[in-house]
Amino acid sequence: MNATIDQQFIEFIVKSVVSKPDAVKVDRRVDEKGVLLELTVDPEDLGRVIGKRGATAQSLRTLLRALGTKNDARYNLKIIDTSNGERPTRSSDDASAATVPAQTSNDDNDEYTSPDEISSSQGPAEEPEEKESDALRRTRQELSDLDDLDI
Repeated sequence: MNATIDQQFIEFIVKSVVSKPDAVKVDRRVDEKGVLLELTVDPEDLGRVIGKRGATAQSLRTLLRALGTKNDARYNLKIIDTSNGERPTRSSDDASAATVPAQTSNDDNDEYTSPDEISSSQGPAEEPEEKESDALRRTRQELSDLDDLDI
């Protein structure tokens, strides 16, 4: 199977970031919403691909959006978690691994887990419950507004 330019693009970037580039796999599907790229990496590299607070994953999606503008296509990136809920142990010299739990991420996912929700599930919240839920509501609204943009 010949990989398309979008698959090769994501594969090249991700292989440059991960420690086990041979485990990187990008599957491509086309549906009514556009092109869905499903990215699978070694469970130890999942944190590197997602990044701190999802910054790396968001950057990959931004690059895909730019490619989509050039190719008149709408791209979605889904990062597949193959770790079966187990989080790999982190060695002391692996400071670049993410601190967020492994999770599947999708642009069109209605159930977005914000960094605030992740940290609040791990310990006591630093803010009152009302302020936190208001911030979550605003974040979800901003994300849905971004999803509605036709770029």
